[in-house]
Amino acid sequence: MIGVYDYTVILTYLSMISGCTGIIISMTGMGHPYVGALFLMFSGLCDAFDGRVARAKKNRTPLEKAFGVQIDSLSDLIAFGVLPAAIGVAMLRVSTRFSDRPYWMTETKYVWYPILLVAIAVAYILAGLIRLAYFNATEEQRNEEAAIKGSQYFTGLPITTASLVFPLILILHYFIGFDFSIVYFITLLVLAVLFLSSFKMKKPGKAGIMIQVVIGVVEFVIIVCILVASIPNMPAFFLVK
Repeated sequence: MIGVYDYTVILTYLSMISGCTGIIISMTGMGHPYVGALFLMFSGLCDAFDGRVARAKKNRTPLEKAFGVQIDSLSDLIAFGVLPAAIGVAMLRVSTRFSDRPYWMTETKYVWYPILLVAIAVAYILAGLIRLAYFNATEEQRNEEAAIKGSQYFTGLPITTASLVFPLILILHYFIGFDFSIVYFITLLVLAVLFLSSFKMKKPGKAGIMIQVVIGVVEFVIIVCILVASIPNMPAFFLVK
Protein backbone atom coordinates (compact mmCIF):
# COMPACT_ATOMS: atom_id res chain seq x y z
CA MET A 1 0.00 0.00 0.00
CA ILE A 2 1.49 3.34 -1.04
CA GLY A 3 1.83 6.29 1.33
CA VAL A 4 3.23 6.91 4.80
CA TYR A 5 1.22 5.91 7.86
CA ASP A 6 3.48 6.33 10.88
CA TYR A 7 3.00 8.80 13.73
CA THR A 8 4.81 11.59 11.85
CA VAL A 9 1.80 12.22 9.58
CA ILE A 10 -1.09 11.40 11.92
CA LEU A 11 -1.75 15.04 12.87
CA THR A 12 -1.64 16.09 9.23
CA TYR A 13 -4.18 13.42 8.32
CA LEU A 14 -6.39 14.50 11.22
CA SER A 15 -6.18 18.11 10.04
CA MET A 16 -7.29 17.09 6.55
CA ILE A 17 -10.14 14.94 7.90
CA SER A 18 -11.26 17.83 10.10
CA GLY A 19 -11.12 20.25 7.19
CA CYS A 20 -13.18 18.00 4.92
CA THR A 21 -15.74 17.42 7.67
CA GLY A 22 -16.00 21.16 8.30
CA ILE A 23 -16.60 21.84 4.61
CA ILE A 24 -19.40 19.29 4.42
CA ILE A 25 -21.03 20.47 7.64
CA SER A 26 -20.81 24.13 6.62
CA MET A 27 -22.31 23.63 3.19
CA THR A 28 -25.07 21.07 3.78
CA GLY A 29 -28.66 22.03 4.54
CA MET A 30 -28.53 20.84 8.15
CA GLY A 31 -25.08 22.29 8.83
CA HIS A 32 -23.94 25.69 9.99
CA PRO A 33 -20.83 27.86 9.56
CA TYR A 34 -20.27 28.04 13.33
CA VAL A 35 -19.92 24.27 13.50
CA GLY A 36 -17.56 24.43 10.54
CA ALA A 37 -15.45 26.94 12.48
CA LEU A 38 -14.88 24.36 15.22
CA PHE A 39 -13.32 22.03 12.68
CA LEU A 40 -11.25 24.91 11.29
CA MET A 41 -9.77 25.55 14.72
CA PHE A 42 -9.14 21.85 15.32
CA SER A 43 -7.21 21.74 12.06
CA GLY A 44 -5.22 24.73 13.27
CA LEU A 45 -4.37 22.91 16.49
CA CYS A 46 -3.15 19.87 14.57
CA ASP A 47 -1.07 22.05 12.26
CA ALA A 48 0.58 23.81 15.20
CA PHE A 49 2.27 20.58 16.25
CA ASP A 50 2.49 18.33 13.19
CA GLY A 51 5.88 19.68 12.14
CA ARG A 52 7.38 19.19 15.57
CA VAL A 53 6.02 15.67 15.77
CA ALA A 54 7.45 14.82 12.34
CA ARG A 55 10.88 16.24 13.19
CA ALA A 56 10.94 14.21 16.41
CA LYS A 57 11.65 11.10 14.33
CA LYS A 58 15.39 11.28 13.76
CA ASN A 59 15.69 8.50 11.20
CA ARG A 60 13.13 9.71 8.69
CA THR A 61 13.87 8.58 5.14
CA PRO A 62 14.05 11.06 2.23
CA LEU A 63 10.71 9.67 1.05
CA GLU A 64 9.09 10.30 4.44
CA LYS A 65 10.43 13.87 4.50
CA ALA A 66 9.29 14.64 0.96
CA PHE A 67 5.92 13.00 1.56
CA GLY A 68 5.46 15.02 4.76
CA VAL A 69 6.08 18.29 2.92
CA GLN A 70 3.60 17.46 0.17
CA ILE A 71 0.85 16.07 2.38
CA ASP A 72 1.12 19.04 4.74
CA SER A 73 0.52 21.50 1.91
CA LEU A 74 -2.36 19.50 0.47
CA SER A 75 -3.96 19.30 3.90
CA ASP A 76 -3.46 23.03 4.48
CA LEU A 77 -5.18 23.85 1.19
CA ILE A 78 -8.26 21.92 2.30
CA ALA A 79 -8.36 23.03 5.93
CA PHE A 80 -7.24 26.67 5.63
CA GLY A 81 -8.04 27.37 1.99
CA VAL A 82 -11.30 25.66 1.04
CA LEU A 83 -12.88 25.42 4.52
CA PRO A 84 -12.76 29.18 5.34
CA ALA A 85 -14.26 29.92 1.92
CA ALA A 86 -16.99 27.31 2.54
CA ILE A 87 -17.77 28.89 5.91
CA GLY A 88 -18.08 32.28 4.22
CA VAL A 89 -20.44 30.97 1.56
CA ALA A 90 -22.50 29.29 4.29
CA MET A 91 -22.74 32.67 6.03
CA LEU A 92 -24.50 34.02 2.95
CA ARG A 93 -27.44 31.76 3.81
CA VAL A 94 -27.90 32.82 7.41
CA SER A 95 -28.57 36.11 9.13
CA THR A 96 -27.04 37.55 12.29
CA ARG A 97 -29.49 35.76 14.58
CA PHE A 98 -30.03 32.68 12.43
CA SER A 99 -33.71 33.23 11.79
CA ASP A 100 -34.49 35.47 8.81
CA ARG A 101 -32.94 35.57 5.38
CA PRO A 102 -30.49 38.44 4.81
CA TYR A 103 -32.09 41.39 3.05
CA TRP A 104 -30.20 40.85 -0.18
CA MET A 105 -31.68 37.37 -0.66
CA THR A 106 -35.17 38.82 -1.00
CA GLU A 107 -34.23 41.54 -3.50
CA THR A 108 -33.42 40.49 -7.07
CA LYS A 109 -31.52 43.74 -7.64
CA TYR A 110 -28.85 42.47 -5.24
CA VAL A 111 -28.12 39.35 -7.33
CA TRP A 112 -24.62 40.68 -8.09
CA TYR A 113 -23.76 40.73 -4.38
CA PRO A 114 -23.51 36.97 -3.68
CA ILE A 115 -21.83 36.46 -7.06
CA LEU A 116 -19.12 38.95 -6.11
CA LEU A 117 -18.60 37.36 -2.71
CA VAL A 118 -18.36 33.87 -4.15
CA ALA A 119 -15.76 35.18 -6.62
CA ILE A 120 -13.77 36.52 -3.66
CA ALA A 121 -13.98 33.11 -1.98
CA VAL A 122 -12.62 31.43 -5.10
CA ALA A 123 -9.82 34.02 -5.34
CA TYR A 124 -8.93 33.27 -1.71
CA ILE A 125 -8.60 29.55 -2.44
CA LEU A 126 -6.50 30.28 -5.54
CA ALA A 127 -4.17 32.52 -3.52
CA GLY A 128 -3.75 29.76 -0.95
CA LEU A 129 -3.01 27.24 -3.70
CA ILE A 130 -0.38 29.50 -5.29
CA ARG A 131 1.26 30.17 -1.93
CA LEU A 132 1.50 26.52 -0.95
CA ALA A 133 2.72 25.42 -4.38
CA TYR A 134 5.38 28.16 -4.38
CA PHE A 135 6.77 27.13 -1.02
CA ASN A 136 6.79 23.47 -2.03
CA ALA A 137 8.79 24.39 -5.14
CA THR A 138 11.31 26.44 -3.12
CA GLU A 139 11.64 24.05 -0.16
CA GLU A 140 15.32 23.19 -0.76
CA GLN A 141 16.32 26.79 -1.37
CA ARG A 142 14.66 27.96 1.84
CA ASN A 143 16.28 25.19 3.87
CA GLU A 144 19.71 26.24 2.57
CA GLU A 145 19.05 29.89 3.43
CA ALA A 146 17.86 28.93 6.91
CA ALA A 147 21.00 26.88 7.50
CA ILE A 148 23.20 29.84 6.53
CA LYS A 149 21.31 32.60 8.35
CA GLY A 150 20.50 30.53 11.43
CA SER A 151 16.89 31.73 11.58
CA GLN A 152 13.72 31.14 9.63
CA TYR A 153 11.16 33.60 8.33
CA PHE A 154 7.77 33.44 6.70
CA THR A 155 7.44 35.25 3.39
CA GLY A 156 3.95 36.68 3.37
CA LEU A 157 1.19 35.65 5.75
CA PRO A 158 0.97 31.93 6.61
CA ILE A 159 -2.27 30.37 5.38
CA THR A 160 -2.79 28.78 8.80
CA THR A 161 -3.61 32.26 10.15
CA ALA A 162 -7.11 31.55 8.91
CA SER A 163 -7.73 29.25 11.88
CA LEU A 164 -7.64 32.23 14.26
CA VAL A 165 -8.88 35.12 12.12
CA PHE A 166 -12.17 33.74 10.81
CA PRO A 167 -13.49 32.30 14.09
CA LEU A 168 -12.96 35.76 15.60
CA ILE A 169 -15.11 37.29 12.87
CA LEU A 170 -17.85 34.74 13.55
CA ILE A 171 -17.74 35.58 17.26
CA LEU A 172 -18.11 39.29 16.49
CA HIS A 173 -20.87 38.42 14.03
CA TYR A 174 -22.85 36.80 16.82
CA PHE A 175 -22.33 39.25 19.69
CA ILE A 176 -22.41 42.58 17.86
CA GLY A 177 -25.68 41.76 16.12
CA PHE A 178 -24.52 43.06 12.73
CA ASP A 179 -24.40 40.97 9.56
CA PHE A 180 -20.64 40.42 9.23
CA SER A 181 -20.89 38.57 5.91
CA ILE A 182 -19.33 41.46 4.00
CA VAL A 183 -16.61 41.84 6.67
CA TYR A 184 -15.84 38.13 6.40
CA PHE A 185 -15.38 38.33 2.65
CA ILE A 186 -13.33 41.51 2.80
CA THR A 187 -11.06 39.63 5.21
CA LEU A 188 -10.87 36.74 2.75
CA LEU A 189 -9.71 39.20 0.09
CA VAL A 190 -7.18 40.91 2.37
CA LEU A 191 -5.71 37.60 3.50
CA ALA A 192 -5.49 36.40 -0.11
CA VAL A 193 -3.33 39.44 -0.91
CA LEU A 194 -1.20 38.90 2.20
CA PHE A 195 -0.68 35.23 1.31
CA LEU A 196 1.04 36.32 -1.91
CA SER A 197 2.93 39.29 -0.46
CA SER A 198 6.73 39.30 -0.12
CA PHE A 199 7.12 40.85 3.34
CA LYS A 200 9.10 38.90 5.93
CA MET A 201 7.97 37.83 9.38
CA LYS A 202 9.89 35.67 11.81
CA LYS A 203 8.50 32.23 12.56
CA PRO A 204 7.15 31.97 16.12
CA GLY A 205 9.04 29.98 18.72
CA LYS A 206 7.54 27.73 21.36
CA ALA A 207 6.12 30.70 23.31
CA GLY A 208 4.54 32.19 20.20
CA ILE A 209 2.97 28.89 19.24
CA MET A 210 1.54 28.41 22.73
CA ILE A 211 0.04 31.92 22.66
CA GLN A 212 -1.66 31.08 19.38
CA VAL A 213 -2.93 27.80 20.82
CA VAL A 214 -4.38 29.60 23.87
CA ILE A 215 -6.13 32.16 21.63
CA GLY A 216 -7.53 29.32 19.55
CA VAL A 217 -8.78 27.46 22.62
CA VAL A 218 -10.52 30.60 23.90
CA GLU A 219 -12.21 31.11 20.52
CA PHE A 220 -13.19 27.44 20.44
CA VAL A 221 -14.81 27.64 23.88
CA ILE A 222 -16.71 30.81 22.97
CA ILE A 223 -18.15 29.26 19.81
CA VAL A 224 -19.10 26.10 21.70
CA CYS A 225 -20.91 28.32 24.22
CA ILE A 226 -22.72 30.05 21.36
CA LEU A 227 -23.87 26.68 20.05
CA VAL A 228 -24.95 25.48 23.50
CA ALA A 229 -26.84 28.72 24.13
CA SER A 230 -28.70 28.14 20.86
CA ILE A 231 -29.93 24.66 21.82
CA PRO A 232 -33.50 25.90 22.56
CA ASN A 233 -33.64 27.20 18.99
CA MET A 234 -31.62 24.36 17.52
CA PRO A 235 -33.85 23.61 14.51
CA ALA A 236 -33.80 27.26 13.43
CA PHE A 237 -30.09 27.51 14.19
CA PHE A 238 -29.00 24.54 12.13
CA LEU A 239 -31.44 24.75 9.26
CA VAL A 240 -29.61 26.94 6.73
CA LYS A 241 -32.34 28.70 4.82
